[in-house]
Amino acid sequence: MSVAPQADTTSSTGGDPGSDPERLRRWRLALGGEADGTGCRLSGRDAAMDGALAALYRGEAAGGGRPAGRSAGLGGSAPQVSRWLGDIREYFPTSVVQLMQQDAISRLGLQRLLLEPEMLAAVEPDVHLVGTLLSLKHALPETTRESARAVVGKVVAALERRLADRTRATLGGALDRSAKVNRPRHHDIDWDRTIRANLKNHLPEGGPGGRGTIVPERLIGYARAQRAVKKDVILCIDQSGSMAASVVHSAVFGAVLASMRSLDTRLVVFDTSVVDLTEQLSDPVDVLFATRLGGGTDINRALAYCQSRITRPSETIVVLISDLYEGGIRNEMLKRVAAMKAAGVQFIALLALSDEGAPAYDHAHAAALAALGAPAFACTPDAFPEIMAAAIEKRPLPVPDRNS
Repeated sequence: MSVAPQADTTSSTGGDPGSDPERLRRWRLALGGEADGTGCRLSGRDAAMDGALAALYRGEAAGGGRPAGRSAGLGGSAPQVSRWLGDIREYFPTSVVQLMQQDAISRLGLQRLLLEPEMLAAVEPDVHLVGTLLSLKHALPETTRESARAVVGKVVAALERRLADRTRATLGGALDRSAKVNRPRHHDIDWDRTIRANLKNHLPEGGPGGRGTIVPERLIGYARAQRAVKKDVILCIDQSGSMAASVVHSAVFGAVLASMRSLDTRLVVFDTSVVDLTEQLSDPVDVLFATRLGGGTDINRALAYCQSRITRPSETIVVLISDLYEGGIRNEMLKRVAAMKAAGVQFIALLALSDEGAPAYDHAHAAALAALGAPAFACTPDAFPEIMAAAIEKRPLPVPDRNS
């Protein structure tokens, strides 16, 4: 693990007197071993940082397993882990702290310690930690549930601040553009588009001050998208364990979309069963605690449920968020997608809705969907509003270039 720590000028070096002490110090921190060949001794803050890193990574650096004859390691003590969490928050930036927390959970099996309130108070909340908590929710004791909910709420609030305004603005514009009409009432006229559409009807003379006149033979306006529901959106989310980050982001986006009166938004989660969480969309934290991460996958059953809720195919957008590992009936799944598209449904297949890129996914199913005109691709949360705007306006989706 590379480290870019703040300088600690108390470090001393041995070896070649002409060596750069700062360079040796950084190599020593990065390599993480006293017999690393740098001849550099650490002290003060550097030694404390090295200890925090060694507690998590020293066993791996030594060839795996628990190091022998050393005090490094987090052990199973909640107070010791809490102190370590406090140390790394002091020494490293938030992004590095979150990465080290993920490693501590996955490599050292610290999930059970997250069931203690004092541990939850010490961690740095992020999307991955929320996924871990949701997978443990049935094991949470009563004393920890409120702390866990507070952690999830903090992450959800941060995502909403990052994503909500831009999503509403992007989709609001797309809804207005998709609802334009050619016989609008006066106060619904889009004058910019109307002028551009009638430039060919420009009369060079005759206007006030000799400026000429544009004859608006064709008026273009909006159908007041905000006055009525214009599009139906169904978010169909795979809640298998590998999709944890996507489930978190989907809950936030579902709440944002549900807050727009021009959209009728439905949120459905599935594993081998299907659960409709639409009634809880006003609170994405409630949505997340109603999910059940892990288990099997039956995409066909989930799409059958979504298909049964479609009443206006030409005005409906179905977003399937799944790694496409189908445990149900593959051919039936593809037939449902084909039937929805033939009826006019805008169908979007996302392999992930997260910042991590595409996970492992079923390439054969992705290719089959692409052959039906529904390419499957991973999407970051920041790109999702543009994807939805394209679907609303029924224009080609801005599918990211996988080679870029």
